[in-house]
Amino acid sequence: MMTASDSNLFVQNGELYILPTLTSDAIGRAAILDGGSFDLGDDCTSNNKTACSVKSNNGTGATIQPVQSARISTINSATIAFGKVEVRAKLPQGDWLWPAIWMLPKDNKYGAWPLSGEIDIMESRGNGISYPAQGSNFVRSTLNYGVLASVQTHIFGWWSQKRSSYADGFHVYSLEWTPDWMRFYVDSRLEAMMNLKITGKGGKDFFKRGHYPATATNGSSVAVVIENIWQQQGGTPAAPFDQQFYLILDVAAGGTSGWFPDNVGGKMWFDGSSTAMRDFAQAQDKWAATWPSSQEDRAMRVDYVKMWKLGGC
Repeated sequence: MMTASDSNLFVQNGELYILPTLTSDAIGRAAILDGGSFDLGDDCTSNNKTACSVKSNNGTGATIQPVQSARISTINSATIAFGKVEVRAKLPQGDWLWPAIWMLPKDNKYGAWPLSGEIDIMESRGNGISYPAQGSNFVRSTLNYGVLASVQTHIFGWWSQKRSSYADGFHVYSLEWTPDWMRFYVDSRLEAMMNLKITGKGGKDFFKRGHYPATATNGSSVAVVIENIWQQQGGTPAAPFDQQFYLILDVAAGGTSGWFPDNVGGKMWFDGSSTAMRDFAQAQDKWAATWPSSQEDRAMRVDYVKMWKLGGC
């Protein structure tokens, strides 16, 4: 669960800490699985107040989220369409932690996700460097978008260190973004996770990069014709990445999106299982033992965030 608690999001020694904590520290282990309840109260960040409390029940399998963390964004303060984003941060250690620096469109110009796109500047995993599915010695950038909810494109690249982790120290994660190209890198342009040319010789717009079929189904058995929805709505060749995006920083834990592949590295839950979170919670002794006791190593620590608009401040 993401909270606004000072336990999960705070400034210390001039750095922003996004710190995952254990819900059991507040209510005990047994309450997470059966008969317990938790209400975020003033620390709830949702306008939907029914999402601010949860109860566990062993009979129904209802489980209280075993991890609390935080997400912070610039949605109400700063957005850019073309420019540069630079974040200097130290990533967290700990199995199944998922730190991310990413962007979403402010107004969803082309429709709800994935039609208007998502920009993942940096994602990583807190698992150690021996983790088979790219542990904390890898960082990845991704562009996510699609013409339909059922027809998505994911363009990604990564950078790695052989013997050290990105949790060992601070690194600069950057996006440079123009109408003609997008570049993602770590520390210097030589360490490029992804470099895309959109226009000009050898360039491709994002519809062409999708290699979409002529028709597809979208939540029903009826096939629909796949069309360039971005061009139809007056988008540029950079569409859907030609609109105002805001920045998000967060640390998640676990999840069923496939970021942590099933049956890899001792993963104790399955993405398609209705008991995924309960299975994760029941294994807390195992994964929590890998989390550093020090806040300095368990948190994502952010030294600075810089955003520039192309052609101006």
